[in-house]
Amino acid sequence: MYELLKLFFDICLFKKKPQDIPASTWLFRFLISIYLATSFLLLMLSTDSFNALQQAFVEVLLILGFSWVILRISKRSARYQQTVCALMATDAIISFFAMPAMATLAIQGSGLAFLVIISLMIWHWLVSGHIFSDALDQPFTFGLGIAFLYILSSYQVMALLFPELIVAE
Repeated sequence: MYELLKLFFDICLFKKKPQDIPASTWLFRFLISIYLATSFLLLMLSTDSFNALQQAFVEVLLILGFSWVILRISKRSARYQQTVCALMATDAIISFFAMPAMATLAIQGSGLAFLVIISLMIWHWLVSGHIFSDALDQPFTFGLGIAFLYILSSYQVMALLFPELIVAE
């Protein structure tokens, strides 16, 4: 287990690639459950448990669906499991680090917590771009574009399905 955690941290630090993850159905299912749990805990900071659970499940479906489409279009479907494992594991790690800052923002508006969240969001985008570029055998800038497309489209889907997420001014 330690080796897997180290591998996912190395992906977050751009030292390893999704291809370094062992192809395993057990690991795939395990990481879906870890991602669901982490996402649920993070969402619980801003909503009730039922909505947090719904949103976490939709997030999983978005990752699974978007990755399948992108890899299918690029004829790299064989990399699906490893790519999804890398995306979910690295997102769970970054979300874990975001929890204290998100809790601070929920309780009191803090400029430092806001900067930490922005920094983690940029790190998440860069790591996702790294994963997509390696999975698709494309340059890093292409991977960043795909990651941006994923982030933008997932925000749009979440806002459509959960309009209460949009803050009215």
